[in-house]
Amino acid sequence: MAEPHRSLRDLHDPIAILAFSGWNDAGSAATDALGHLLDLSSATSVFSLDSDDFYDFQVHRPTVRRPRGGQRMIEWPSTDVWIGELGGRDLVLITGPEPNLRWRSYVTSLLSVLRSARPSLVLCLGALLADNAHTRPVPVTRTSANAQLAERLGLDAPTYEGPTGMTGIVADHCHDAGFDTISLWAAVPHYVAQPPHPRATQALLAKIEDLTDLTIDLGDLPELVRAWDRGVAELINDDPELASYVASLEADQDEADLPEASGDAIAAEFQRYLRRRGGQ
Repeated sequence: MAEPHRSLRDLHDPIAILAFSGWNDAGSAATDALGHLLDLSSATSVFSLDSDDFYDFQVHRPTVRRPRGGQRMIEWPSTDVWIGELGGRDLVLITGPEPNLRWRSYVTSLLSVLRSARPSLVLCLGALLADNAHTRPVPVTRTSANAQLAERLGLDAPTYEGPTGMTGIVADHCHDAGFDTISLWAAVPHYVAQPPHPRATQALLAKIEDLTDLTIDLGDLPELVRAWDRGVAELINDDPELASYVASLEADQDEADLPEASGDAIAAEFQRYLRRRGGQ
């Protein structure tokens, strides 16, 4: 369990994981994955970036909460830095809405946090809308601009061109600052993109396990996936046109022979199962 007064400078060989809600977070899959790690690691908030510097409150409005006894509380949008511990490994978990203002200053602030923590690995989580079928394994791209790291872990080099979000910008700046950095992007079917999307969240957590020495207890996430599958199946059955579209996506993905359905992927899933069993 993370201790209340731990400092970023007190951590040993931590892994930093970042996710931002908004444009980078289809189906809330990335921030839900990070939220799962927050709960699992009993993380403690140690730092928040000043909201006034980075958010337009007419876009990201404050919310009113009454957590106990009707007491009124206003929560302001913010980017928070958390320290957790999972299986004896320190984690630095950073999450918040994608900022509206002063992106360069925002990234500079995040890099200052990471330099204090000195992580051995930085994982940037994202989720995007894509033309893939919800009935097939969720594709997760794994990229790194570090050629040696990519070769060692079997990652792809970044090739994307076009508009980008904070997830991509942070990944670039972390690489330029000398951190081993990997970007993980889950592909969320565009026709069922309403959050939550537990399938994509679970896929991201599985890739984190593959790339690290972490063993991640999925808790009730598999049951949430099954409930989600049932709900989407009912939706598809009630719409013949959508069912035909999904069938065409299934055929395209089967023809492409997704790596997520390959023997290597099955072996990786079995290894994750054994690791979780060993932690019980």
